This record gives sequence, C-alpha cells and structure tokens, in this order.
Amino acid sequence: MLNQYCDDLIRAVADQDAAAIAEAIGPLWHATEQAGDEELSAVLARVSGAVAVVPGELGGTLAMLCGGLIERGAEPSPLAAPLAVGLARTITSATGFAAHWQAVSDDYELPGPEDGPPAFRAVMAHLVERNDALREQGRGAEALPTERIAELAEAWFTLPTWLTPATSLLQLSPAARADMAAQPQLTSAVAAAGESVPNLGFLTKLLAVLDGERLIVLHRESGRGYQLTIGGVGDNFQLHTLLAATLSGPVEAGLLAEDGVRPDPSWVASATDGPLEPAVAPIRGQFNLVAADGEWIFNEGVPADIPVLDGHRVVVLDPPTYARSWNIGRLFPMMRPSVVLDRVMPADEAAGWLARIAPPQPVGAAD
Repeated sequence: MLNQYCDDLIRAVADQDAAAIAEAIGPLWHATEQAGDEELSAVLARVSGAVAVVPGELGGTLAMLCGGLIERGAEPSPLAAPLAVGLARTITSATGFAAHWQAVSDDYELPGPEDGPPAFRAVMAHLVERNDALREQGRGAEALPTERIAELAEAWFTLPTWLTPATSLLQLSPAARADMAAQPQLTSAVAAAGESVPNLGFLTKLLAVLDGERLIVLHRESGRGYQLTIGGVGDNFQLHTLLAATLSGPVEAGLLAEDGVRPDPSWVASATDGPLEPAVAPIRGQFNLVAADGEWIFNEGVPADIPVLDGHRVVVLDPPTYARSWNIGRLFPMMRPSVVLDRVMPADEAAGWLARIAPPQPVGAAD
C-alpha cells in the first residue's frame, strides 16, 4: 500500500491538483506508522522532490511529512536539496510580504507568522483595502494584485511549517547541513531577510554548524597545545563544556590537570546526548575562550565565528576572569556533537603557535 499512496501523491503533484495533494498526504503518513527504516527511506526518496515544486501551505505540509519520515528513521539526504529550494522560495516571499506591509500598512503592527488563519484573513482584508486606496490615489505602481498579496501573505504565515522540518533535518544529518549550506538560493534568501523575518535564528545557526573542522586549542598558562576535530556543535556554550571534558586528564599524558577543569559528568551528558537539564546545575565555565587576535570568544556565538589563522580556527584557553554559569547543555537537542582530540602538540609546536597569539583584550563581563 505504501507504493500506492506514494503513486497517488506523485500523480497529484504532477497534475498540480491541490485538492488531490491534500487528500493524499494523510493516508501516506498513516501508512508509514508501522514501516521500517528501509521502507521509510524509500518513501522519502520518492516523494521528497515534491517539496521543491509545491509552494505555500501545501508545500509546507509536504515538508512536514518528509521531516516526520526522517524523525521516524528515514535516511535524510534526499530531502536536503528540494527543501532548500522550497524554503528559500518561502523565505523570499515572506521577506517580500514584510517589505510590502511596511510600505503600505500605515504603521499597523505586523502580525507574527504564528498568529494563524484569523490573522491571515485580517491581513488580507487590510492589504487589499490599502492597495485599492493606492490605486485611487494614483499610486498604482506601488500596489500589488490581490493574488500576489495572497501569495506573499501565505508564505509569511506558513513559514513555521517549513522551518520545522528544516531544523529537524539539519540537526540529524551532517550531510544535509553541508548540502543546504551550499545552496546559494537558500543562503541568499536568509541573508536578504535579515531581521525583517522572525524565527530564522535557529536556521541561521544550523546552516553555520561546522562538521569535520580542525581546531587548534592552546592553553596559555601551561604552554600546551592540541589539535582537535569538531562537528555538530551548536554554540560556544556547548563547545566550552566539551573542550573542558576532552582536554582534562593526566598531565603526564599532555592533558590539563583535572582539578578545576573536568566538568561534572552530567554537564557533559547535557552537552552531548543526555538530559538537557544537568543533575548538577548550573554548568560552570572552566575557561575564558580567546581568539588568536586576543578578542574574547563569547559563549553566545558559534564555532563558525572563531577567526581563522593560517587555515585553522584557534581557541586559547585562559583562566576565567569571573564566574560564569549556564543551564542548557546544548542548543539543538537532536544534533549529536563531536569533539575529538587528534593529537597533543610537541612542546616546540605549541610554543610556535603561542608566540603568534595576541594577549587577551580587556572586555567587560558581557556574557
């Protein structure tokens, strides 16, 4: 039956029959409830392409279906490219909606995308009225056809249904992160949206996640240096905890003394794949993270913000300048981070790196 339900959906998409698409989604979803990972992967491979060609609310529902298949166990890679296309189109239209609203709405408050159907109807009535007024004032060039207004407004109000599967996919698949971050239409749409479209913060951070990234870590006080490889780290709060966990150990092995460095095991679990709220709270910062240029690396940032020196991002571990604590171990619960110590540097190599590092810049207690 799964193949038949897939056939029904694919045929409806080919016919551009919105009613048939809507009718096909429910039975297909329910038919996958008892399917195994291999069957789920086959379904996703067949239907994911529809996400690129079906716009608006219906496309968002299809994207949600595909995201749900991935959360149930489908191999996620087929969804990355079509979802990037559909999501970029939706963000671009939502940006156009925000711009048109600002231009013609007489400073009425912009509704949030999550406000739902009643807000959509009110927005449509208001914008149609305002555009009719523009035409009456001889300003028809500033007006939009009702069909175009509806298209832009639909994108604005359905954007959350596109973002939900995107954030799931990006958390669960490093390959999908690489594929989607390499799609220029998506990255351009996100950049163009700026702050005019809300709720893009998580998407922006996920598109910036580094995977397989070499990191040089230097401990200024002891003169030790390390080369690590990181992946799937959502923010520098998480990086901070995992660096402390990875580098604490016997001094004779070239690691950092455990006293005052090794984080509580529940903090490490909350930063990897355990409960988000650690048993011993709050998480305490073991270091002050500093970049090669001496500027502080703030915990609220992401690893991709860390400056590059000779092809490597460099993190200097200095003693904490004041007590810091935080409660959440990882920003993205489904994303599994990796911080691997590749090697301990010989003393002369570490000294060479440290000689090129600026002293820490004085910064107020901002994070």
